[in-house]
Amino acid sequence: MDPDFPLWLRATHLLNFVLIGILLRSGWEILSSLPRLWWRNDCKPGTEWARFTRRRLPKEEGVYTSLMDERSASPLLTLPGRKNIGLGRHWHGLGTTLWLLNGVVYAVLLFATGLWRRIIPTSWDVFGDAWDSLVVYLGFGMPSIEHFQPYDALQMLAYTGVIFLLAPLLILTGLAMSPAVRSRFPWYVKFWGGHQGARSLHFIGMVAMTLFIVMHLGLVFIVHPDYNLPRMVFGVEDPSRYAQAFTIALATIVVVVAFWIALSYLSLANRARTQRILVAVTEPVRRVAFNWMKPRMRRQGSFTEDDISEFHWTNGLPPTADESTEWLEHRDDGFHDWRLDVGGDLNGRTLRLSLDDLRKLPKTEYIAVHTCMQGWSATSKWGGVRLREVLDLLGPRPENARYVLITSHGLAQEMYDHRPREPFYAVLSLDDVDEAETILAYERNGHPLEVHLGAPLRLRVESQHGYKMVKWVRSVEWIADYSGYGDGRGGTREDAALQAFNGRI
Repeated sequence: MDPDFPLWLRATHLLNFVLIGILLRSGWEILSSLPRLWWRNDCKPGTEWARFTRRRLPKEEGVYTSLMDERSASPLLTLPGRKNIGLGRHWHGLGTTLWLLNGVVYAVLLFATGLWRRIIPTSWDVFGDAWDSLVVYLGFGMPSIEHFQPYDALQMLAYTGVIFLLAPLLILTGLAMSPAVRSRFPWYVKFWGGHQGARSLHFIGMVAMTLFIVMHLGLVFIVHPDYNLPRMVFGVEDPSRYAQAFTIALATIVVVVAFWIALSYLSLANRARTQRILVAVTEPVRRVAFNWMKPRMRRQGSFTEDDISEFHWTNGLPPTADESTEWLEHRDDGFHDWRLDVGGDLNGRTLRLSLDDLRKLPKTEYIAVHTCMQGWSATSKWGGVRLREVLDLLGPRPENARYVLITSHGLAQEMYDHRPREPFYAVLSLDDVDEAETILAYERNGHPLEVHLGAPLRLRVESQHGYKMVKWVRSVEWIADYSGYGDGRGGTREDAALQAFNGRI
């Protein structure tokens, strides 16, 4: 066996190939849900630097939702495909976790065995030698086998860049898009140019990684394959085994591609089951890595009024006559007679609070970035009352209360099984409820909340993505268990297998 190609090295390379495919395909599914990229954090229409759709955006707020912009991608290309961003995010989370673990094992063994010396340059001569190799490749030639010990200079620079620069860039920009990270460490998100800066850099990194993989695999079969393939497959330098190695390598690629596609169709065959499995696997990681991050009202690097967005997207249109004639009547009356229902079976009492009643409670105001799991963002100053202080009006928290149920006047945009639409709802954990920045907002930027953004009252939970932040709130109540509401998964979006109960990543 060639000591430069031990079994652990070949195994981690193969696993990396499988996992990178899961990451790329699930990433493309996420991108297809909002096929536009910005540097501006308000995602103002017409300011995209890249878009993958022919649709033109109206400049007026509230008439075009992000779901209208969503594209349906083929399961042959994305994971899982067909407008399933929630499952795509689950797969992306699982793929990232396994990819990181595999990468740690690879890096530790690389340095423990001393094989890092064949990848990381130790002389400045590598740049001149790499240039010479590049000139040869551009002339449609190939460096002689003597230049590969076992890699030539250009390969060394490429591998070093991918392992120690490109991969960390993807990890760090991915973290910057987490609402938990943003709410706890806003300075970190600002470092990357805000949510959209991180998202755009993440996309650029993805393109670079895709190109590297395509070129890497292609050159393996083109440049001295009689030496490359036996090393990759058998760990030996034996050109006589080239045909056998070629067959095995090609068959492996076909099997892996088939595996990627099978994951898509198996996911779509039973979305609820897929969600349960993925959540069960990823939730422990999410709990350790993100759930400890709580928002802080006074934070270093917090967002200021200079960050407030010029434009604010929305996901969902205000209730119509088919959904809530009651809400429409309140809207036309300026919400003077509107009331928030507070309480439920666990309390044995119900309060009905007007907007004036809510305004008499201590006001909480802060500037925060709203992010949608589809990818858009906007920064606003939100004003309202803390949810926990509204619930305190009912008296002591019931002993068996484990969650809070928030229900909207509006209906779900569609039910995943095409049954009649039901009221949109979300469930919050006690940790979410107790956060200082979990509020029922009645103001935005110092003015009454706009209709298209949830008037007269909307939920704000800054450690979560926007899908948890119910608009046009009708009622809030303590509940013991969410299994008896909707489809029993903790919210309208979760019921549709579009997201997990906890959206901190």
